[in-house]
Amino acid sequence: MTSTGSRLAQTAIIGGGAVFAAVAGFVVFVTVPDGNVARLFGVVLALSTAILGLRLGREYADALVARYNVARVSVEGPIANRPGGLPTKPVAVTARDVVEQIETADADSHVRALVVSLDTPGGEIVPSDDIRRAVEDFDGPTVAYATGTCASGGYWIASGSDHVVAREGSLVGSIGVIASRVTGEGLLDSLGLTYERLVAGEYKDAGIPLRDMNDAEREYLQGIVDDYYETFVDRVTAGRDLDEEAVRETKAQVFLGQEALERGLVDELGADDAVEAWVSDEIGDAVEIRDFEPKLGLSERLRMGAERVTFALGAGLASTLADDDTASSFEFR
Repeated sequence: MTSTGSRLAQTAIIGGGAVFAAVAGFVVFVTVPDGNVARLFGVVLALSTAILGLRLGREYADALVARYNVARVSVEGPIANRPGGLPTKPVAVTARDVVEQIETADADSHVRALVVSLDTPGGEIVPSDDIRRAVEDFDGPTVAYATGTCASGGYWIASGSDHVVAREGSLVGSIGVIASRVTGEGLLDSLGLTYERLVAGEYKDAGIPLRDMNDAEREYLQGIVDDYYETFVDRVTAGRDLDEEAVRETKAQVFLGQEALERGLVDELGADDAVEAWVSDEIGDAVEIRDFEPKLGLSERLRMGAERVTFALGAGLASTLADDDTASSFEFR
């Protein structure tokens, strides 16, 4: 059914539901009762019934004749499996939320294609891979749309889609892995404190910030970073059909849209219209997009608001009291 036909069918169903409910309410609450007060009360009930019928008709119409045929999910901000969290920037929507929405869209019989809108600097590796796997498993055409920054874990996700669109001003790439740490041994010394090591397993406390790493521990942790990097290169090489050496030559840099296009990291430069045009060609129909997003309760909204305020305060204090070299965290992304 065409987009215009769907709208007309929906309007007819919704209108029919409202008219039927209004007539039924008028008969039950106005025609039958006697007395002016009863009739006045009946009019009110009839109108209420009509409104209820309108709502039920809309819900039935949405289920029977959808006004959408394409799903859009958004990945914005740092990627993680748990919301919020200091000392990193607050996470509003988790990777689990995104995966759940993709799976919901995939199970929706009206959805024929998927748009993944990306504006993220990256984040944790496993959550990023969870989203990528959900995109790859989607039954239909998939397009990644880099609206702003599509870096690191964000590009890990994008490279798993069928098509990648970026804006000219988008930052794309950062095909690399980082694991940073703060060393506080000197601070402990200045305070007259020492770290007493009680562990079982030679590398159990490797990377702990309370003491400097030895060469063996540094090599061990670097090996983990290198393994993640090799996996990242493999993902991009396979997903984008690029030469492995070309991927390594990006040296984990980010590129503006035009250079990202020249390097094969994206397929096309454009905005929403370019995304819709590609999807339209794939499904052979006009595009009607519906945003699939998790419903956040009041408690979740309050928690996120409090975390953002706390983060802003903490970030301000950190920038005042610490140099940039001591503000890094031990995190893979």
